[in-house]
Amino acid sequence: MITRIIIISLFCLVIIAIGILGMRKTKTFNDYFLGGGKIGAWMTAFTYGTAYFSAVLFIGFAGQVGWNFGISGLWIALFNSLIGVLGVWWILGHRIKQMSVEYKVSTLPEFFEKRYNSRGLKLYSSIAIFFLFIPYSAAVFIGLSYLFKVTFNIDYTVALIFMGSFTGLYLVLGGYNSMTMIDVIFGIIMIIGCIVLSVTTVTAAGGITALSDKLTQFDPKLVSVIGPAGFWNLFFLVFLTSVAPFAMPQLIQKFYAIRDKKAVRFGMIASTLFSVLIASTAYFVGSTSRVFLNPESAPNAFSNGKPVFDSLMPELLSKVIPEYLFVLMLLLILSASMSTLAAIILISSSSVVKDFYAGFINPNATDKTLTSLMRLFALIFIIISVVLAYFKPSTIVIILGISWGAIGAAFLGPFIWGLLWKRTTLAGAFSSSVIGLGVCLYLYFTGSPSPQAGTIGMLISFALCPLVSLVTKPKGNS
Repeated sequence: MITRIIIISLFCLVIIAIGILGMRKTKTFNDYFLGGGKIGAWMTAFTYGTAYFSAVLFIGFAGQVGWNFGISGLWIALFNSLIGVLGVWWILGHRIKQMSVEYKVSTLPEFFEKRYNSRGLKLYSSIAIFFLFIPYSAAVFIGLSYLFKVTFNIDYTVALIFMGSFTGLYLVLGGYNSMTMIDVIFGIIMIIGCIVLSVTTVTAAGGITALSDKLTQFDPKLVSVIGPAGFWNLFFLVFLTSVAPFAMPQLIQKFYAIRDKKAVRFGMIASTLFSVLIASTAYFVGSTSRVFLNPESAPNAFSNGKPVFDSLMPELLSKVIPEYLFVLMLLLILSASMSTLAAIILISSSSVVKDFYAGFINPNATDKTLTSLMRLFALIFIIISVVLAYFKPSTIVIILGISWGAIGAAFLGPFIWGLLWKRTTLAGAFSSSVIGLGVCLYLYFTGSPSPQAGTIGMLISFALCPLVSLVTKPKGNS
């Protein structure tokens, strides 16, 4: 226990030191928000991958998907890598960078304003970003707090307050400069941690063959192409987690900040390989949960004989990882989560400060004022997210599902078609966003599972935008 505390403390000190270094490099608002727009391929690849995957993957998704789908959960890892990473970089990467230079924009709401000549769409999207990212951030905080609760035997609330405070300190210091520098370290830790986690899990199970045999004893479908939960449930999860990245503002931001087309090409390969390793490891290890956990051996992971999905992975890690390596798993999940939180908080803060305040209240605000306000609203966003995480409204998968689904439904149609098709109109963009988001939230609050609600909302958003555009008149830059 002492060793864990010492290593985690050293890790935190390194992050703070890099935050201070990033603060010294931050001279302007553009430095704070985009690192000057000159971030290289390696840094962008790592910061994209680490922003994509977090404690939500390793704690929430890996546990619940692994328990319900078994080995077939690896389909999610495959499509996340091929669509959510490779597809986004290949289809959108350079186009996003080009459009940001052409329109002189650095946020998604600014892009909407310039592309569709609409301040109303900018206002709507900035408000949507701030509020829709709160549950996503809360889900990450919940996952981290569960991990620290199991690892250090501390109260959930104490763990939650610590993580919120530390995230605020790290991000407030240096912004995007700090984030990209530390994400390279985070990425290396995640790579090493995933390799170790895969090997120790297979070893603890007695080998791949023994692991497969044990899963088959529980249910032969756990090792089949489609797991026990069925094709459609798997499809909704695959679609939600693989397609939403095409319209996630915190991932789009990476291309605003990247240096040039050459960096995009190289970063695409590096980021895809990184994704294959990270996602495959998480879902594979999660699929072994039935082998290592039951109500007798892991009572904290079950309630009345039923699994508590958000507790499965912390308990599983404590079973399969040797004591001397367990701190590496802590660093793995902490690294994944810190980078995701930083990306979410930076984007959410910018939606209030750059898009709303500078866009509508004080267009002549100085760089110093904007940077100070970014730091202030980063703290405000963290506090709101931590409060929501304290009440734990649902499981991590459900919270993340509604957040990703709502964001995807709001922005998929307007952003993709606006970027790739000149004929896209304001009417098409606005209607597809509002209706897609409305359908997503309606389905969720009337009882539909969040992945299903999100998937349907995104499909409506994507399909409706070109249909409405074909029968309406373009405006301004459209």
